[in-house]
Amino acid sequence: MFRFMIITIPLLVGACSPLNIYHQTGVSVTQLRTDETSCDVRALRDAPVANQIRRTPARYIPPRQFCDSDGNCYSRGGFWEPGEIYTVDVNQDLRRRVKDQCMMGKGYRAVSIPPCPQAVADAAPSAVTGTLPRLTETSCVIRNRDRSWQIVNQG
Repeated sequence: MFRFMIITIPLLVGACSPLNIYHQTGVSVTQLRTDETSCDVRALRDAPVANQIRRTPARYIPPRQFCDSDGNCYSRGGFWEPGEIYTVDVNQDLRRRVKDQCMMGKGYRAVSIPPCPQAVADAAPSAVTGTLPRLTETSCVIRNRDRSWQIVNQG
């Protein structure tokens, strides 16, 4: 049962979140993926991964005095805790901007499509979006169990 919960929780969280994609009415999802891959490669070429190792500042823990119920006290001296080591890709934001520019150059725009209300999801026939439809103010997305999605224009 515990294994089932670990697997289903990410699926449920994903079902409630908006779909953030690049959109161009009439383009096939296959072409969208091809264009995204092309732009990912260009962005990686133009703004390669540039990891830097960094460390958070060290922290001094001051001395403390401890006493038991009999009034016997002792002190523990102060000490330094070293900072945590972490890695940062300093080109990550630049790479995202290069990809965005590339996709806009191909005629796409970044959109965020909200999840469909449960009543709409229940009423819609099960399908997968193959061609990006014209988006309206009532457009919403249904996420399928296989991680595919269906864009629905309500009303």
